[in-house]
Amino acid sequence: MFEAAMEWSPFLASMYGMPDWDDKLTDLSTEGEGALRARIVSILDRAATSDLDPVTLAVLRHQGETIVARIDARLVEHTVGNGFAAPVNALLMMAARVDVSKRQHKIARHVDQAAGRVRDSDRRPLARHLKAGVTRMESFLASPEQEWEGPASQEIRAAIARFREVLTSVEGRPDDKPGICWLPEGEQNYANLVRNYTTTSYTPAALHRLGLDLMDGLREEYAEIGSRVWGTSDVTDIFRRLRTELLWDNEDEMVTHATEAIARAEAAAPQWFGRMPSVGCEVRLVGEAERETAAIAFYQPAPLDGSRLGTYWLNPLGATERSRTLSEVTAFHEAVPGHHYQLSIAAGTEQSDLRRFAFIEAYSEGWGLYTERLADEMGLYSSDEQRLGMLGLDGMRAGRLVVDTGLHAFGWTRQQAVDYLRENTAMPEPEIQSEIDRYIEVPGQALAYMVGRLEIQRVRAEAAARLGDRFDVRAFHDLVIGLGPVPLSVLDQQVTAWTAAP
Repeated sequence: MFEAAMEWSPFLASMYGMPDWDDKLTDLSTEGEGALRARIVSILDRAATSDLDPVTLAVLRHQGETIVARIDARLVEHTVGNGFAAPVNALLMMAARVDVSKRQHKIARHVDQAAGRVRDSDRRPLARHLKAGVTRMESFLASPEQEWEGPASQEIRAAIARFREVLTSVEGRPDDKPGICWLPEGEQNYANLVRNYTTTSYTPAALHRLGLDLMDGLREEYAEIGSRVWGTSDVTDIFRRLRTELLWDNEDEMVTHATEAIARAEAAAPQWFGRMPSVGCEVRLVGEAERETAAIAFYQPAPLDGSRLGTYWLNPLGATERSRTLSEVTAFHEAVPGHHYQLSIAAGTEQSDLRRFAFIEAYSEGWGLYTERLADEMGLYSSDEQRLGMLGLDGMRAGRLVVDTGLHAFGWTRQQAVDYLRENTAMPEPEIQSEIDRYIEVPGQALAYMVGRLEIQRVRAEAAARLGDRFDVRAFHDLVIGLGPVPLSVLDQQVTAWTAAP
């Protein structure tokens, strides 16, 4: 199953320094996807009578069912924008980060496969995403030849030009029909994606209600901290000030502040974790060529051979128009004690590759979001201003529950989603626009964060109640990270077993 998962996402293997997939790209053809799907279904059938340990078996099933659900949803046919989910854009972003020298001459075929799927599909992308894709391809074609293109540059650029022509020829969906519910089999596909991303039995309606309730509670916290910072409990005014005040003066401040926050977290970590990563974490700025399309911040794990540190990437684009209150909370989520600890420690265990490197967003993003609040327990935030940033990201993730389900289950227009985030979060306008486009192109993924965070908090609270004075938060964190990525039900079972041990 691990090998099948890496065939599905060979860049992930290369990012971790696994050379067996360095000459491969995802087969985006219907035939290729069909063959992989059949292979995975066969593995799942064999697993039904397997004597594997229950945790590994649960991870195996999740990985297989997730890939099948994404193939069945035919996402490649209507995902063409600027995010990592869009295959051609993801290729252009990853090529500068991993070695593509053994697959340079396969890139043109990969791009042509994506073009063919978009051209021949009955699932049209959103018109604005087609336009964004065209702009991205034109930007690449107008740029100087990049080192990673090597001797295949001419054929790669010809394929990108063909892909651009396909995007210009396709008639896109309007903004009032952005969700997957407007596409064939959309309701069932969304239900499958929700189940796989959250690893729970939550329905879209229940998640929508959960998001609304969480947003109400956050308003009380905003009022409390806003009263201390600005002397006002008016949440609308607090949102306005967060969007317009406390901005960065320059790009260098972003790096300095993030580096200092991570250093504080590393100094405090031994009181909260027994296991420590064997590799450090550095802060770097995204390169000039990628700033228009890269996320605001993201983490890239260190390869298994330790030849490079874990990297917390910051995108300085528009720095002076961005709130510095998000600096610390994002560093804690992406780096320490968030994804850097989670991924590096799991990679250092002696478990199977499947267990160490499974992609289970509810676990991994739930951990990242959990550490944002854990950082407050650890005394890491330097001020109430930075705690407002913590609430800001909490609001984004709670808002995702409302907006993702609104778009994909309840038929919201794109404008409805934009208006909801404008009214109920402190997100600046450019981020609202880009986040909404992300939710449209990756149905269900945005639900994983808050669902995972709440579950980790729940099992921790129950463990603390059962163990009383015997509860050790360091041991709890070591257990959660040491398991590697697991479905949330498995996490619950493992923590319950841990509390029952003598």
